[in-house]
Amino acid sequence: MIDDVKAEVEGKMKKALESLRHDFMGMRTGRASPAIVEPLKVEYYGAPTPLQQLATISVPEARLIVIKPHDPSTIKAIEKAILASELGLTPNNDGKMIRLNIPSMTEESRKKMVKLVKQRNEEAHVAIRNIRHQGMKDLEEYEKEKMITEDDLKRGKEMLQKLTDKYVEEANALTAKKEEEVMAV
Repeated sequence: MIDDVKAEVEGKMKKALESLRHDFMGMRTGRASPAIVEPLKVEYYGAPTPLQQLATISVPEARLIVIKPHDPSTIKAIEKAILASELGLTPNNDGKMIRLNIPSMTEESRKKMVKLVKQRNEEAHVAIRNIRHQGMKDLEEYEKEKMITEDDLKRGKEMLQKLTDKYVEEANALTAKKEEEVMAV
């Protein structure tokens, strides 16, 4: 019983951490990266489609992203998606491909980005603690139904707390790394 709860809780905590990692990949740091635009959804034949399915995304220079659509008729839709996003980038279109110049970040924009990074970290902490809370409730339910002993309950709660501490620590490490990346000039 306890191992089942542990496996379920750990799986959910891994997903929360993966979600944080994915969020961080899409955040601008002043350097060009395909991860900045990959999650964008483009309106394609009435359905929101991930950009990476519609185009080849490359980074020929440190401050330039080139998006080459497989179907040239999608250029306008891709441009529209970029302009509607929160990226703050202006696409340059030559009819065959889109170029995105990544401007250097100002001190102010770096500080805003760090604030956002910390906010995402706090959201991950809340998600991890909620997962722990649910696991604790499950263990208490098992103990109430006499499926596990009181000692098992105590041991299970300690194990869940250790898991929580481990994943919060990993989230903090990811956050510190991203902050350093954002603040590097």
